[in-house]
Amino acid sequence: MCPDVTFRFARREDVPLILRFIRDLADYEGMLDKVVADEATLEEWIFDRKKAEVLFALVEGQEVGFALFFHNFSTFLGRAGLYLEDLFVLPAYRGKGYGKALLKRLAAIAVERGCGRMEWWCLDWNQSSIDFYRAMGAEPMSDWTVYRLAGDTLRNLAE
Repeated sequence: MCPDVTFRFARREDVPLILRFIRDLADYEGMLDKVVADEATLEEWIFDRKKAEVLFALVEGQEVGFALFFHNFSTFLGRAGLYLEDLFVLPAYRGKGYGKALLKRLAAIAVERGCGRMEWWCLDWNQSSIDFYRAMGAEPMSDWTVYRLAGDTLRNLAE
């Protein structure tokens, strides 16, 4: 692991920073126009409802990367898993091991909490991330297709 990296969990006062990292990630992925999250919503869901957690990677006290994650559940394993929703390292800090350090810390958290696995999605076009994940031993789940209900479609089904 990078000897100069430290980690800390986000605090309520970090909500603007969390949103900035989310927007930076969305911009990188060409989806900035899809971000509808705002500070009030993030504060409610992360800190009031406790539905997600955020871990920052710091170098010399400065946040250089973040990971937003939550627990899911595997019925086959009979235990929780750790689901990584977002991982992002600022461009100036890429290629220096900070992304790997974040993933290693998340893996340690999953093990400490007794989780049976850690999972995430990766965009098909993001070859550098795919190569990065594969180099660490992550396996693509090619037998599965992700399905999603959102917005009006979700509301219509709920009626």
